[in-house]
Parts: sequence; structure tokens; C-alpha cells
Amino acid sequence: MIPQDKVALVTGGTSGIGRATATLAVSAKQRALGAAGAKVVFSGRRDAEGEKTAQLIRETGAECLYVH
Repeated sequence: MIPQDKVALVTGGTSGIGRATATLAVSAKQRALGAAGAKVVFSGRRDAEGEKTAQLIRETGAECLYVH
């Protein structure tokens, strides 16, 4: 199931399980998420790591927003 035009909200997205969850769209099987208009909003405490996570998400074509 592709969550078309849906928003995923992830806390702790700058490392560990939170980052893995936020970057789910990076996997080859999930690349369709970005094409379907999926968006990811994630939070974290480390800005440098947040930017890395955001870059991984954007590379899939999905939109994202990092909130410190």
C-alpha cells in the first residue's frame, strides 16, 4: 500500500530507530513513496544529523521537513 498524499510524523529522526523509520523511503522497494506524494516530518536534537536524514529522504523524491 502506497500512502498517497499522506504525511509521516517521526520523532527522534536524527539517529537509530527514528532515523531508520524516517528514511524508510530510501529502500529500493519504497521509492514509490516519493512519487506518490508522501511527505515526512521528523524531529530530533542534533541539527547536523537532521540535515543528513533530510538529504537521504529528499534523494528518494519525497518531501521532508526537519524540526529541531
